[in-house]
Amino acid sequence: MNRLRAKLEAFYNSKWLVFVAAMWVQSVAGSGYLFESISPVIKSSLNYNQKQISRLVLPIWGGLFVGVIQNLLGYGWVWLIVTHRVPTLPLWGMCILVFVGTNGETYFNTSALVSSVQNFPKSRGPVVGILKGFVGLGGAIMTQVYALIYDPDHAGIIFMVAVGPTMVVVALMFIVRPIGGGHKQVRPSDASSFTFIYSVCLVLAAYLMGVMLVEDLFAPSHNVIVIFTVLLFVLLVIPIVIPVSLTFFSSRRSPNEEFLLPKTPKQEPTSSSQDLKNEVLFSELEDEKSSEEETICVNERKKRIALLQV
Repeated sequence: MNRLRAKLEAFYNSKWLVFVAAMWVQSVAGSGYLFESISPVIKSSLNYNQKQISRLVLPIWGGLFVGVIQNLLGYGWVWLIVTHRVPTLPLWGMCILVFVGTNGETYFNTSALVSSVQNFPKSRGPVVGILKGFVGLGGAIMTQVYALIYDPDHAGIIFMVAVGPTMVVVALMFIVRPIGGGHKQVRPSDASSFTFIYSVCLVLAAYLMGVMLVEDLFAPSHNVIVIFTVLLFVLLVIPIVIPVSLTFFSSRRSPNEEFLLPKTPKQEPTSSSQDLKNEVLFSELEDEKSSEEETICVNERKKRIALLQV
């Protein structure tokens, strides 16, 4: 029992678990890419023209005004307005709501990127590339979920954007974090683990592209869409294999030993450094010698002057 508890604790403190959870967070952080799908619903329901729809994006300074307001408040209120559950706000009110909803994902991006980069300081390029790639795929992932659940309801995509990312982030908010000593969990298999993640990303992107083409060209039945969505979730869950295998099936090092990297032994002075020291000593001796010779010359000159004066 204690061994299982230790394994579960090591699994929870695995930096690869944090990285996989960050990937899942990023997979639902692409709601900003869905605005082109949301704007026609808002436009038709509220009788906005294209010029008014274009004004729904606030300038950058508006971010200082709304602060830390999250995704649920922005898109949730938009959904309530579109479905006529609450009174309609004026155009400036809709601008604020869309701004709040769209910029709520910046908190997801920042948390996922900062925690993962701190855990993998020597692999920042792969980490940032993979996580930002999932942001781009997030819109396609949520579109597929919408096709499964809310397809007849056009306003359902706004509800899904409001609730879906909120549920995922709340479920993973205590996992996505910097691991104490995570930057020291160095394994020889890290390179192969990143290669595996890259492969999953490529397969996931190709799969989503194929699914969207099939759904646009052939209008598959609901059962086929269910199968497509189940396979999508399988691809999203596959990366969890890495922290599971490294925690429960790896016998190279114990979890506690991973936090301790071997200290670099102190190197003895090399011949070049010894030569440098000798050169410094020689130069000092030469300086002392030259100063002594100069003193002797000065004294000898004074003696000669004294003899001439006599």
